[in-house]
Amino acid sequence: MQTETEFNTAVRSLGACVYPSPLKSNKFISDSERLVINSKLGYLKKALQKGKEPLAVEYAGPRKDLFFQAGLTKAGIVTCGGLCPGLNDVIRSIVMALHYNYGCKEIYGFRNGYQGITYKASEKPYKLKPQDVLNIHNDGGTVLGSSRGAPDMEQIIDYLADNDINILFTIGGDGTQRGAHAIYKAACEKGHKLSVVGLPKTIDNDIAFTSKSFGFLTACEEARHSITSAFNEARGAYGGIGIVKLMGRDSGFIAANAVLANNSAKFCLIPEEDFDLEGKNGLLNAIHKRINAGKSTVIVVAEGAGQHFFKGGQVHKDASGNVLHNDIGLFLKDKIKTYLKENNLPASVKYIDPSYIIRSQPANAEDSAFCLLLGQHAVHAAMAGKTDIVIGSWDNQFVHIPIEMAVHKRKKIDTSGHFWESVRFATGQPLIKNS
Repeated sequence: MQTETEFNTAVRSLGACVYPSPLKSNKFISDSERLVINSKLGYLKKALQKGKEPLAVEYAGPRKDLFFQAGLTKAGIVTCGGLCPGLNDVIRSIVMALHYNYGCKEIYGFRNGYQGITYKASEKPYKLKPQDVLNIHNDGGTVLGSSRGAPDMEQIIDYLADNDINILFTIGGDGTQRGAHAIYKAACEKGHKLSVVGLPKTIDNDIAFTSKSFGFLTACEEARHSITSAFNEARGAYGGIGIVKLMGRDSGFIAANAVLANNSAKFCLIPEEDFDLEGKNGLLNAIHKRINAGKSTVIVVAEGAGQHFFKGGQVHKDASGNVLHNDIGLFLKDKIKTYLKENNLPASVKYIDPSYIIRSQPANAEDSAFCLLLGQHAVHAAMAGKTDIVIGSWDNQFVHIPIEMAVHKRKKIDTSGHFWESVRFATGQPLIKNS
């Protein structure tokens, strides 16, 4: 594992910026302006004592001089992976910023993910104008469509180069951004000057060096409604039990934050912390105690939690290479029902999985505003010739993160930290582990 000071935070550029920006701004950002990632005094002192510069990243924002001449550059946009609130907001923001701020008239929306950036694509790209995206932020999903799977680099670069497209905005998670990094390298090998700028889309909020990703806040807001429903169902029956399964393949941020927002769940199960079912300190015994006390129980579980119960089974992956987890929600429902029957406990179990409802929602107000800013900063970066980066949000500032740095690992909840302790205080849950 690399330490904080070992990352290369230098941002790649296509070359000298020789064209003046058309923006009328007194807030231009210099490339020398940088944001320290870890602002804790102890860390800063140690870094300086060792003669090392603290890990810092480049600020995002408009540049005074551009690599691409305003109005004469062609750009493309692609969305990949699963749906997420805010996809249409980001597309809209990019189109509006390119058109109105930089005079770009040729903006192409590639259909159905990376497979749309080839001559073999089943659907030709959209030529996007402001009127085409004017109201799309009111709808969930993506007007461009999406897909998973590794891109064909040779076909993609041939298509982009042949059509003089010099900017590519890649909207997607870590798999998408790894593909974007590969596209950047392939463009270099071909000698095609291509600005590749990623916008990290992960509803799970698990992109490294990014405080929050778009769609996450909407997901938490929608998820808490499902927890409320489970709570109402549970308290409507003696010893009632409600189970809510939420997104969170490898990180439990949605489950944890939704539990804090709702504050009626008694157990929050996340991928970062294993738990036991059987035994004195197991989940089943904890539920048994609540039933004996005449109390209802709401369990919120992230989709990636409890995968240790399925060890030894066949491993399946999706088209992007992500491991398809076994369904922990249905597993818990069946185990709890069996336990209740075996112990003659008069309780009912209600199970809710709102995942597809949540991820297809339009962005809420805060997410929508965040998406607009994210898109604007992506356009500023691309026009200045920045490449092989994602636009990150850190300490309430927008920054440029090299793609390799952003995807080196998934961000996870620190189960020894204050945040997870706050979740445990809110639920009152014990350590559900026998050893």
